[in-house]
Amino acid sequence: MCNLYQESGSVPENVVQRLPEALSLLGQEVDLEFGNPDRPLLVSVRSGSVQSMPGMLDTVLNVGLNDEVAVKLGAMRGGRFAYDSYRRLIQMYAASVLQLEDRIFEERYKEKQKELSLSAGESITNQEALRELVEEFKQLVRTHTGQEFPQDVQVQLRNAIGAVFKSWMNQRAVAYRNMYGIPSDVGTAVNVQAMVFGNINQNSATGVVFTRNPSTGEKEIFGEFLCNAQGEDIVSGQKDPSPIKLMESSMPQVYGELVEVCEKLENHNKDMQDIEFTVQDGKLWILQTRRGKRSAHAAVNLAVSMVKESLISKEEAILRIDASTLGGFSIQY
Repeated sequence: MCNLYQESGSVPENVVQRLPEALSLLGQEVDLEFGNPDRPLLVSVRSGSVQSMPGMLDTVLNVGLNDEVAVKLGAMRGGRFAYDSYRRLIQMYAASVLQLEDRIFEERYKEKQKELSLSAGESITNQEALRELVEEFKQLVRTHTGQEFPQDVQVQLRNAIGAVFKSWMNQRAVAYRNMYGIPSDVGTAVNVQAMVFGNINQNSATGVVFTRNPSTGEKEIFGEFLCNAQGEDIVSGQKDPSPIKLMESSMPQVYGELVEVCEKLENHNKDMQDIEFTVQDGKLWILQTRRGKRSAHAAVNLAVSMVKESLISKEEAILRIDASTLGGFSIQY
């Protein structure tokens, strides 16, 4: 499918035609409906390559929000959450679909922070300020593209899917594949998932966790999280996340569940996992898991530990060690 997109520059029509049925099935799972302002299903549009390429491909969150949905969602969940999610959608859509520089939106956000006497690391929580940001972000789209931000949620979804496919050939993705020897023709899938929200309240969070320490291989969960935030807040580096261990005191029940999930996923996949998660109002959701990148030192320690734990065989452990990375190891006779 990805290769077809690269050839034609558009999402195949048979895929477009099947989207309503697929969205209907997804909506039934969560009792929501895509495009229905009274019960809005919002979705994330994410990549899913066979070969893990963390951070290289585009993602668009909160697809399905428009002016009408934002008003209704605000009445149900609170205006701060609704307009915070809406301004995020506009910014991510503009960057991924319309190819605008993320910088122009970040600069306006920082200006708004100064107007509210907030520090660079503080989030804007004022509902009216966020509503103003939504209008200002839409004006930025209008100014830089000559077009309106689409209010038709089907158009949003179709264009977001195309943007993720298109990102397979972006400069950073091509460079990453060349570095790690990943063939360009394997392509990427596009996953459309029901949104869960780490930015609803202070009992919500977003985070990334490794099932073991990726630098040393030590058997301990290792990662970071941010309360009242969405995933791109960690990736962007605009805010300082907290070490995952602090979740044990701030969200003890969620932390305990996360530790259990880490163990289950590692045992099932028989390798260290890199897991993205969201906590929505105290409930843990796992967004995706993949084989975690690790240092050469960690790779050796992981292989030895997993043999001792009977997770893998000695033969498999040897195959997991990349000989080209062992040059830095000292050998004692």
